[in-house]
Amino acid sequence: MTDLRIDRREFLKGACATAAVGAAGPSMLFSSEAQAALNSYDTVVVVFLRGGIDGLNLVPPIDGNDRGFYEEARPSLNIAATGTYGALPLTLANGSATGFGLHPSATGLKELWDGGKLAIVHSCGMPTVVTRSHFDAQLYLDLGTPGQQGVGTGWLTRAWTTQPGIGAAPVMPQLAVASRQPANLLGATQSLSMSSPSDFSLNSGAYQWQQYRSGLPAGTKGVNETLASLWAGQTGLERAGQRADAALRVIGSQAYTSTLPAGWPTSTFARQLWTVAQSIRFNLGLRFATVDLGGWDTHDGQGTAGSGYHYYQNKIAELSQALTAFYNEMNTGSEAPRVTVIVQSEFGRRVRQNGSGGTDHGYGNPLLVLGGAVNGRRFYGQWLGLDPQILSPYFGDIPVTTDYRRVFSELLIRRMGNNRLGDVFPGYTGYSPLGVFQGTDLAPQYTAMASAPDVARLPANPQPAYGESLRETRARQRDEEHWFRKLLAALGLT
Repeated sequence: MTDLRIDRREFLKGACATAAVGAAGPSMLFSSEAQAALNSYDTVVVVFLRGGIDGLNLVPPIDGNDRGFYEEARPSLNIAATGTYGALPLTLANGSATGFGLHPSATGLKELWDGGKLAIVHSCGMPTVVTRSHFDAQLYLDLGTPGQQGVGTGWLTRAWTTQPGIGAAPVMPQLAVASRQPANLLGATQSLSMSSPSDFSLNSGAYQWQQYRSGLPAGTKGVNETLASLWAGQTGLERAGQRADAALRVIGSQAYTSTLPAGWPTSTFARQLWTVAQSIRFNLGLRFATVDLGGWDTHDGQGTAGSGYHYYQNKIAELSQALTAFYNEMNTGSEAPRVTVIVQSEFGRRVRQNGSGGTDHGYGNPLLVLGGAVNGRRFYGQWLGLDPQILSPYFGDIPVTTDYRRVFSELLIRRMGNNRLGDVFPGYTGYSPLGVFQGTDLAPQYTAMASAPDVARLPANPQPAYGESLRETRARQRDEEHWFRKLLAALGLT
């Protein structure tokens, strides 16, 4: 009898609502239904290129001494400076040359650059930590604490919890378009993680049990219709179920569509950005969204540009086409002035190609910033060049000359009005703006404030005492028996 009771509970609670909690994140503290409207607040979209993109393939030098060093280091992987498969030259607004170009597959990004909506920060990354581990580097960046991993929250979580002037509780302030919550949203209790809106539903178990369907007897209810009554209790599992049920209802009440706009690319990454675009349009209070694009760890067979098999040609085209479609969609709907996209990767690749036609883990890398409030068509940061003598102290890698937190801090201050850098990036000091973003400067605060009445904070979430979950008590038994009786009644089995 005990096994039967556990099986039923796992089927209806574990397989259904607990799966929803896993898809949605730690908790969904959503409020009323949202209506589409032009947002008055900014939204930041963080695109993380997992795997370490080759910045010298995306933004290669096309003339001067660096061009010669580049071709010498990459005899078969260099992007041509001119010709059919040559780099797309990047010029400043006055028409003067920059000495750099974009990969020929990045035609959309070139258009954004020419339109003044794309900026590139040279040699960006973590100046205080050098690691060639994907896992360490990604975690340091996601947590916002280079060199430290024992942090309980991601930097996007802290950015939201210190965001001033929230007003009414937003419906969905943080979104990860992913199958699970990324580390930059670690500890967030108001975030939602979903691969796609169409998949964000309870569909486990027998088909006919999932929800009411046409042709069933009147009054028939499925698991989806009975969830609200099943989660009426106050146990930890029931409270989590209430949040998951609320998340499902919020997403279900929005007019999400999987039909892409005309001309929109059809890659998974592009579809994820379409989900972000719709979420911005629905006026859900979205302040921070994050999307990943992997596949950049090319130790062999990287390719360059041209006919035949060229892996990077396809990957960069995927990235460029999706980002361009996203910006154009936001621009068409007048949201572009309040939407900023940052594109980062954990590190760059080695300057010299390896013996397998690829590149190994490096260090510094370009960081892309695009949006309506970006002072674009400019390079920022310091470029030291590709002279082997200059690179020698950095093990032959492109060094990091701009701390990525400097760029993100300017974004927070000028676009989000959040100057609490000591809370968002613990241990980071000495911030000064690069001028990438339009907006008003605020004096940075490097120490945590004792209290701030205008700041929305995470709700208290006390953890149980050690061993409590293993202690079988009479009270717990009564709760389980009460819930099981309620379940049977809801399903008409009593």
